[in-house]
Amino acid sequence: MKRFNLWLAQKVTSGVATMWCAYLFAGIALISLPKAIQSGDSIVIVSWVAQTFLQLVLLSIIMVGQKVQSQSVEKTINETHIASLAEFELAKEARELAHKEVIELHQLSKDMHKLMHDVEARLKG
Repeated sequence: MKRFNLWLAQKVTSGVATMWCAYLFAGIALISLPKAIQSGDSIVIVSWVAQTFLQLVLLSIIMVGQKVQSQSVEKTINETHIASLAEFELAKEARELAHKEVIELHQLSKDMHKLMHDVEARLKG
């Protein structure tokens, strides 16, 4: 049952978070507009605008806006992730190169010590 509820919630959310749904809700809300105007009561008209039109239509529009913002944030996160991975690879390559250079410097140091030892031995001997 839980899986069904999640599936249904996703379907409803996907459907409501469209501009087509906002247009449909606007159409539904406009059905009652003539009666609100005919009443001549400003409270009924304000109530229609606030409770009927705005709540119905803005629900979908806000959800569409959130979806667009979410996609933008997701794109930024993916770009940042890709850039971070590229920098990590560069850092890894730099570390490997530095390690090789340290090994070479260590070998040069050994060779110099041996050469100095040989020169010192020749001078003594």
